[in-house]
Amino acid sequence: MTGTLFIVATPIGNLQDISLRAVETLRIVDIIACEDTRHTQKLLNHLGIKKRLVSYHEHNEESRSSELVDALKDGKSIAVVSDAGTPAINDPGFRIVKKAIENNVDIVSIPGPSALITALSASGLPTDSFFFAGFLPAKKSERQRRLAELAGLPATLIFYEAPHRLLASLEDCLDTLGNRNAVVARELTKLHEEFLRGKLSDLVTHFRSQHPKGEIVLIIDRGGTESAAPTSSQRLPERVSELESSGLDRKAALKQAAKEFNLTRSEAYRQMQNAKNS
Repeated sequence: MTGTLFIVATPIGNLQDISLRAVETLRIVDIIACEDTRHTQKLLNHLGIKKRLVSYHEHNEESRSSELVDALKDGKSIAVVSDAGTPAINDPGFRIVKKAIENNVDIVSIPGPSALITALSASGLPTDSFFFAGFLPAKKSERQRRLAELAGLPATLIFYEAPHRLLASLEDCLDTLGNRNAVVARELTKLHEEFLRGKLSDLVTHFRSQHPKGEIVLIIDRGGTESAAPTSSQRLPERVSELESSGLDRKAALKQAAKEFNLTRSEAYRQMQNAKNS
């Protein structure tokens, strides 16, 4: 008989968040496949579990998944864990699950922590429809292109982001998506957990003087809401003034307002001049 593949969610910060079922599963399996054996060993030491660990990360996932499926076919039971959260959700896991299915291996998911769900549930933004897009591209042009692809989705957008790229990503989100409501969730379940809520322009202003650390989830409201677009009665000069008050300089405020009113920058400039002269 083949063994069973367990996909086991582990804490994203606070070790008390691990489930009783996850602990029992880690105790009974033959092998634990993990991103970083040193990191997982600390968790096992905390739980008082001694088990054979095998590295399974993005650089060896293809070859190692074949080896692990062979072990499953030999009757071994294997747990896959990531460094934090649920495996296969922006972490290794997809390939071994796919190969296990192809080889008729039983798969059991042990649910638990996920940073994106933890952040969304406390964000205050709509939860009825959301789209998780993982990490945004590191290059500005590619990042803007990706955001443009997602701009029209009728769903709350969720991203993971690295601290050193957060400001640049927020600026591109503001420029591409408009001044939507957004949340930056940082260090979830840890001692310095923090939720920063506001317009994208507010968050841009904040992080121009702050340098965040730790794991970050960025959540952005869907387009087409009252919070993301000017009302029909709002005039362009008033919107530009509002954006300037939020921290944008004159040029950036005009560019953003033009986008929200579906105007070219030259037409927006002309309207501003007319308003000034009237």
